[in-house]
Amino acid sequence: MNSASHELPITASLDDPFYYLANFRFVLAWVADRYDDLLGERERAFIEVFATLPLPAQALLVRMVMRKGTRFRTGKLCYAEIGDTEAALAPLIEVGWVDADPVLDLESLFTLLTKAEIVEALQHEIISAGLPVSSGKTALRDSLEARRLTPRPLSDWWPQAPDRVVELTWMETCDRLRLMFFGNLRQDWAEFVLAELGLQRFETVEFTRESRAFQAREEVDAYLDLHRLRERLEEGELPRTLWHEVPEAPDNSWLEARRAKLLFQLAREAERHDDLAMALAIYPSCGHPEARARHLRLLERCGEFEAAYRLAERAQVAPRSEAESQALERLVPRLCRRLALPLPSKVTPASPERLDLCLAKPVIGGVEAAVCEHLSSEHAPVHYVENTLIGGLFGLLCWRAIFAPLPGAFFHPFHTGPADLVREDFVARRHELFDACMAELDDGRYRETIRTTWHAKHGLSSPFVYWEVLSETLLEQALACLPAVHLKACFLRLLRDIGANRAGLPDLIQLWPDERRYRLIEVKGPGDRLQDNQRRWLAFFQEHAMPVAVCHVTWRDVVP
Repeated sequence: MNSASHELPITASLDDPFYYLANFRFVLAWVADRYDDLLGERERAFIEVFATLPLPAQALLVRMVMRKGTRFRTGKLCYAEIGDTEAALAPLIEVGWVDADPVLDLESLFTLLTKAEIVEALQHEIISAGLPVSSGKTALRDSLEARRLTPRPLSDWWPQAPDRVVELTWMETCDRLRLMFFGNLRQDWAEFVLAELGLQRFETVEFTRESRAFQAREEVDAYLDLHRLRERLEEGELPRTLWHEVPEAPDNSWLEARRAKLLFQLAREAERHDDLAMALAIYPSCGHPEARARHLRLLERCGEFEAAYRLAERAQVAPRSEAESQALERLVPRLCRRLALPLPSKVTPASPERLDLCLAKPVIGGVEAAVCEHLSSEHAPVHYVENTLIGGLFGLLCWRAIFAPLPGAFFHPFHTGPADLVREDFVARRHELFDACMAELDDGRYRETIRTTWHAKHGLSSPFVYWEVLSETLLEQALACLPAVHLKACFLRLLRDIGANRAGLPDLIQLWPDERRYRLIEVKGPGDRLQDNQRRWLAFFQEHAMPVAVCHVTWRDVVP
């Protein structure tokens, strides 16, 4: 299949009262076109039958899909463009997509009805329980739950109800189709509205048939299985119950990353519940970047010092990340002391410049703003940039590499960045493109590339460029003051571990455009300490002789 980026309008005009329906149809057409081989009978039937429904029924279904939950009171399904709600519901009930009178448990009833309606609907049960009708809604629910009332339809709970409750029964199918379109369940129908309003604009990337989130139906199933397990964990189910339901590792690197994250969450939650045996069982099988360090700390906590030391030795040979190396530097000496072993040699990095300021606490803004105002001058402005400047310059220089239309990187029109951004093979798949970008820092072309990209792509969503911070003034000052060799060193560090190294950069930068020099400043207010990722960046700056300071602020007492 050739590129099909512009075969269909990406968003409908919000002037159209049925804009949301047009967007839903767009998704169905997109999925039917690109995922025909992955669709099951249920999805095919949905797409085919949906097209035959009357316009009001289609519109009402989409309105329900876009709302939270699956049960709705008909009195709250009133939309001017749809008209008669009951007439629109009839075809949906007929095809079995909406249950006209679903069974409701007490929890659902209390969610759907107001306090006054609860008192009217459950008057008999409330009196039988000896409860005053003036009791709060929560108190009524808690007391009535103890009576274990049998679930039943609203028509049985409250025959005189002014409207009825209906339930959307095909939400799971709609979620599956949304997942196949977006490649995740984090994004929803609001993406279309944001794009139409111009609140979010996206880079145009060509799509091929290989540009899909999923290549097999089993991958879609695996994603949904992992998603449901995470939901159950968030709802309070114990890790020990859920662990046995985690599927085997799929032959798919990004799904395995999701599986590893779920296992890590299960292990961490087991620790919080003091089920240390469960956590110790999970960590060894978890490929999450932080899992081995957590496992080591837990072994130490449990007094398993020899086991921890053996694992630490293996980790030191091939650490998974700079963060793990940092954790090992702290852990191994403690284990050596416990086991009466020689302590490893330690190299103490040079400390960055220290600034101590005593300032009046600002009425508006935080400590960074106070330091900004205090240090800034006409010839040496200070900007609050945190993780946005170095990353922004990187994103502008490497735009073509980041948005390269590789298979599996982009598969719908609403990507803020490639789907594989933080996967292990992200850089390897684009190494020639990134090498070409880095070469521009060697021959001086980078400044013009960054400027051109800033103008050509301004406002488009990017995982690195924050346009509200990276003004043209700041851009020009930074290009004048930051040497190419320093930028290249920072960019290469970003490429070594994008997921970890996008954060932890200093809060401020002071620029001397006339002198073509700069200083990075990490700000710490009273009681604030350096985070591990910040320490790693500071050590990196020291290693490369890049000017950086840590500013410690105290507030002076203001005498009236």
